[in-house]
Amino acid sequence: MPDLPVYECPRTTTAPNLDGTLTDPAWEAAPWTTDFVPIHDGPAPRFGTRAKLMYDDRYLYVGGLLEEPHIWSTMTEKNSKLFHENNFELFLDPDGDGLNYYEFEINPLGTIWELTLPKPYVDGGLPIDPTNLPGLRTAIHVDGTVNDPSDTDTAWSVELAVPWADLASYNEGRATPPNPGDEWRMNLMRCEWPHEVVDGAYVKGDQIEFWVWSPQGIEDMHRPDRWGVLRF
Repeated sequence: MPDLPVYECPRTTTAPNLDGTLTDPAWEAAPWTTDFVPIHDGPAPRFGTRAKLMYDDRYLYVGGLLEEPHIWSTMTEKNSKLFHENNFELFLDPDGDGLNYYEFEINPLGTIWELTLPKPYVDGGLPIDPTNLPGLRTAIHVDGTVNDPSDTDTAWSVELAVPWADLASYNEGRATPPNPGDEWRMNLMRCEWPHEVVDGAYVKGDQIEFWVWSPQGIEDMHRPDRWGVLRF
């Protein structure tokens, strides 16, 4: 397998204002990830996706920017299976053992899905669904209009504040928040479905595309040993 990507996550002295735009000055200290790539084989992503992270004493902050000329979404009920439409996903395995890891998904309407996997699906794991991190904060910004096929959009963006207090149960026996130099395992993914405009409405295609920060070498995101490194 190729070397795993590493994201050097800076500490911020100023908490960002979470409005989904990623324009708060606090984000300037956080570098962008490399552009997302296909999860395995396949053509290069049709649209750009990248993210940035930082942290303070209370939260891990995650921002995602997803280029998209036609932003559409229908799911509004929390803990719906959002991968059936376009979304942005975060995976965290703080102690890197491939067990008891956290998955988060969000769509352009701000609907979220949280779940915990005691072990990967391939090893017989069954999700603990729903998972709820009580202190989780989220924000969405749309540079365009949702569900309007008559215009061309630019992008949608995500901001998350994931509380250390709620992540501690995934990191037993280790410091949470982490100490400088600590490493967690992490991946980020974008689910993208093709679509057509038929009679003035979006019609979803039937072949999902998975674009990720750390390529898996297989079309299965639930292989934590292939996730990248989040270094604090």
